[in-house]
Amino acid sequence: MNNIFIGRQPIYDQDLQVHAYELLYRDSSANAATHTDDDMATAQVVVNAFMDFGLDRIVGDHQAFINMPRSYLVGDLPLPFPPEQVVLEILETTPIDARLIKAVRELAERGFTIALDDFIYHDKLKPLVEISDIIKIDFMQLSPDEIRDHLVILKDHKVKLLAEKLETPGDFKLAADLGFDYFQGFFFCKPNVVESRTITPNRLAILQLLAALQNPDAGIADVEKIISTDVSLSYKVLRYLNSALYSLPRKIESIRHAIVYVGLPTIKNWFSLVALSKIDDKPQELVATALVRARMCELMAPKEKSAEMFFTVGLLSVLDALLDQPMPQIMRQLPLAVETKTALLNHTGPAGHALACVLAYERCEWEKLEAVSRSVDLTKLFVEAVDWANAAVRQLASGEAANG
Repeated sequence: MNNIFIGRQPIYDQDLQVHAYELLYRDSSANAATHTDDDMATAQVVVNAFMDFGLDRIVGDHQAFINMPRSYLVGDLPLPFPPEQVVLEILETTPIDARLIKAVRELAERGFTIALDDFIYHDKLKPLVEISDIIKIDFMQLSPDEIRDHLVILKDHKVKLLAEKLETPGDFKLAADLGFDYFQGFFFCKPNVVESRTITPNRLAILQLLAALQNPDAGIADVEKIISTDVSLSYKVLRYLNSALYSLPRKIESIRHAIVYVGLPTIKNWFSLVALSKIDDKPQELVATALVRARMCELMAPKEKSAEMFFTVGLLSVLDALLDQPMPQIMRQLPLAVETKTALLNHTGPAGHALACVLAYERCEWEKLEAVSRSVDLTKLFVEAVDWANAAVRQLASGEAANG
């Protein structure tokens, strides 16, 4: 199976709200994560794939940052996207000449947002800096002092600054302290662990709730009692189940009715999700990430009866980032099934292997997925998972509004 891999990475504003997504892509037969002019044919295939899937399914109502080969920038190939939907990224490997500068200026005049990727200043870039709206600076490529030097160079230009490849909460703090406007990287999926810091009461309560809820010995009566003690969460779970996400033929009137109708594992997972979404000092995108992982793991389950456990593994894989605690420490406090724990800690067993694939896809480490992609269309599963997660997040937001 010759797949086009398509991934996305959130780009945050200073309030840690999603501003846009960068779309990354690769032909499974290629060896690089992005394409240059040498790959014109492949680039056409990838852009067509974006159009076939629909950008709105992948990025919702956000803008999409897309690495554009020179062929599209200079007009050899037509740009199929409206200006308001995309940010055109010019790669650092793109040859700069008068034709490119003229073409980019015309694109800017047509209303396209222009970004320079992996920016390292040299004189040939000056005309593009003057045209561009956003400058992306790679925090893994430059030292803090080199980054500060670049900020001095750029201070007189009316550009927004985007810090990329932020891998830790410390990287994010540095970028924020330096005055960057946008932030990109996997820092939001990492726990901000501080030695000797105790878990906050809010997070401790959620952890205790998860422990009771995810206990393999918890039966219908136990789960009904746990959920019914929190009227707000009960309301949200019932609202989910009665939404278009499930399209059930009859209305669910009570938690007991819900458990009997859709099953105990499904109720446990949805109530866990609603509980986790109450952690309000973390980016909401972390909940969306949990949903994408959960749904993609579920779609990779070999048998229907194991799908709910696969979903649980994906859902709980963000616990360390949400609770700011190392995963082994969290696992010691949760009475999960052994198979679930080993999947989360070691990525072993069928569910653990599925989670490892999902995490590799999320990080666009597609070289790790070559063998799997021969038998599974991972991009199709990813887009379906994102589509489903977007709908779930909308439902979560509407539940908050209705409950507020």
